[in-house]
Amino acid sequence: LGRYVLCYELASGGMATVYLARADGPGGFGKLVALKLVHPHLAKQREFVEMFFDEARVASRIVHPNVCSVFDFGIQDGTYFLAMDYLVGETVARLMRAAWRTPAVATRPGTTRVFARIVADACEGLHAAHESRGDDGRHLGVVHRDVTPQNLFAGYDGSVRVVDFGVAMSTGSIHHTVAGTLKGKIPYMSPEQVNLEVIDRRSDIWSLGVCLWEMLAGRRLFARASDLETLKAVLGAPIPLASSAGPHVPALFDPIVARALSRDRDARYATAREMGRDLAIAIGALGS
Repeated sequence: LGRYVLCYELASGGMATVYLARADGPGGFGKLVALKLVHPHLAKQREFVEMFFDEARVASRIVHPNVCSVFDFGIQDGTYFLAMDYLVGETVARLMRAAWRTPAVATRPGTTRVFARIVADACEGLHAAHESRGDDGRHLGVVHRDVTPQNLFAGYDGSVRVVDFGVAMSTGSIHHTVAGTLKGKIPYMSPEQVNLEVIDRRSDIWSLGVCLWEMLAGRRLFARASDLETLKAVLGAPIPLASSAGPHVPALFDPIVARALSRDRDARYATAREMGRDLAIAIGALGS
């Protein structure tokens, strides 16, 4: 595909396929990248092409160690592509499943600290996204809208990155969500997102709070047998304290999780950075 050599399919979703690819250049230059390609049948549909344009525009503006970098975008032989950092590691979703298959591992104090540290780092990545600006210096008003364990990535080198801005919202977006349409995964949506209200960065903070609760507790928070039941749970089901999962979850995490998961968005953290700093303080208080 142009100067990229497709090597291996890494993942495929409803909108695109991601390949491990090699960018070739003169003098023996070669760099491994993750190449995201829109499915051929969707490349002919304006809605999906606009969403891909928006993802490229938003993601390329966010330069931060805790966000997966996007550094190339284009169309080659009718195929729209996005070139990103090739990350070597695991999604947090996979880490959670692996940890909780062995409760003795999941309930170690060290595991709890690692999960909390992952979320604290993700807070910095989200904050960078929320604070991103356009060429005119104005805030882009970015909201990720799909913060889930699948979109948090932990590298084998210890790095943490927020990935996939495919349904992100921002000012100046080409594609506009049709009224009455939900974007994102229901168990992680904020109440205002479920109610189709205007959302802001605090919606992502709620979603990150759900991730943190599930990582600490080792079970799903709002997911139910059907989408309708899940929607009802997001809007009104009691939210247990994270520490109720067992003694492996220190109570000092409870106020942090509870604040992130306040259904009154004005009572939530105003920024992801504030949440991350509280988590860092709590992690430090636990000691080594």
